[in-house]
Amino acid sequence: MSDPVRCSWANPANPRYIAYHDEEWGVPCHDERRLFEMLNLEGAQAGLSWETILNKRASYAAAFDGWDPAKIAAYGPDKVAELLANPGIVRNRLKVAAAISNAQAYLRMREQGETLDGYLWGWVGGKPLCNHIGAPGDRPAKTELSDRISKDLAKRGFKFVGSTIVYAYLQGVGIVNDHDAACFRQRECARLG
Repeated sequence: MSDPVRCSWANPANPRYIAYHDEEWGVPCHDERRLFEMLNLEGAQAGLSWETILNKRASYAAAFDGWDPAKIAAYGPDKVAELLANPGIVRNRLKVAAAISNAQAYLRMREQGETLDGYLWGWVGGKPLCNHIGAPGDRPAKTELSDRISKDLAKRGFKFVGSTIVYAYLQGVGIVNDHDAACFRQRECARLG
């Protein structure tokens, strides 16, 4: 039996990448902790490959207290120094600071009665956008929607939320289904919406 047809970007040599593609990417997510995690991981990816971040994902979860926003928001200089010495994550001072700022911005949202789930899905009326990606070049790096969300997140105090990062985030958490038209997950994810 042959492997199913997958998106062209999914590295068949990396089991983590295949599992991510087959089980997470493009699947509508409503879990607050995962939405917060993915926002920060997408920011950590800036200038790097997603594969690099995916390979460090477990280390990130351990280093950032299971992505508990309340704990992250309270990180002080000692914890920042510990993170910057941790070879299991991307040791970039700005990206570490961004995760702390993002936790603080997230907690402000929660204090105002908002959730990431409600906020993000509100942009698309609760239904994922399903694109028809015929070739790798058909998949945009950003869109008008990611531009608007990026600007709004930045106004709320979130960091590393440029439009390209936000668009990758929307794909990762299933707000946008950008699986290749020939990919076996395209139709499966479309049915989940």
